Amino acid sequence: MAQHENTKRTIKPDTRHGPKRRTPHGTTLRRLLRREAPSTVGLLADEQDFEAMRRYRTFPFDDHTAYLHQVETLLKSLTAQGIHTTVALFDPEEYAEFCAESGLDADTGACRSRFTAEIAAAGATVTYTGQRLTDLIPLLVSRAVRQATWEYATLLLADLGACADCGQDIGRAAFDRASHLLTRLLETAGPGTHHLVCSTPTENDQLLAVLNTHRDATGPAHLDASEGAEFASVLAVAIALETPGGVVLRTSTPDTPDRVHGWRLAYGALAPLTAGEVFNAYCTDADTGEPVSPESGVEYCAGFDIGADPAEPHR
Repeated sequence: MAQHENTKRTIKPDTRHGPKRRTPHGTTLRRLLRREAPSTVGLLADEQDFEAMRRYRTFPFDDHTAYLHQVETLLKSLTAQGIHTTVALFDPEEYAEFCAESGLDADTGACRSRFTAEIAAAGATVTYTGQRLTDLIPLLVSRAVRQATWEYATLLLADLGACADCGQDIGRAAFDRASHLLTRLLETAGPGTHHLVCSTPTENDQLLAVLNTHRDATGPAHLDASEGAEFASVLAVAIALETPGGVVLRTSTPDTPDRVHGWRLAYGALAPLTAGEVFNAYCTDADTGEPVSPESGVEYCAGFDIGADPAEPHR
């Protein structure tokens, strides 16, 4: 009897494009998507703001310390899940205005969540990386103050209109002038780590801007673009309004005492202060006018000529 060939064959998987991937379960997919969805937490940083929120029936907390503990626990939980989390400053007054303008019921968790998303998109935030709230809150408040200062300065500049002589936008011209002065100041300051402060009074407030930069022995100064714009905006307000603005520069270099220089703003230019004027400005309490002990390891020096181009007056 003839023997027939066995036609049964083993089918091998096609591995030309790698092993076949299993489709995750729906719950797993949602969990993976959740990890890629950023989260924002609105924080009531101080006791006064916390007390203002307690008037809402749906606000579940009655103790600020316990509230901060719960917020910190939440932040740690979100981070442990691999979720990118930022913290925004929650302002009860702005929240009430937001709800009133939007026609929303302020006494709901949904509205608080919506407001938090709004301020995160347009306001100052800090990325949570596991730091303690005692370290995060001062940084968050500082960023919020910086942003408010920049927005107020920008609004002042935008409302100035055009020059009666040349027709140029006064705010834009003042900002360009401030940028030129800042560039010349950083170029002539030399190498080192530089801490600059610009202050000027306005009708409603004292504007203050801080800028930190570093410059190597060769090359330009390295600075944060947003900090540079904020600094230039405050300086521009002093230029445009012809207010008694001032700039202080503190430079740190290895193995040498810190050096402090100062200038006053006059007719769109930075006029150097004397060493005595710098000492008096640095060693006087701004609120009380009382003398303050000078820092050890700090030299109080006269301002120097930054070599800026002459200013063009605008009315």
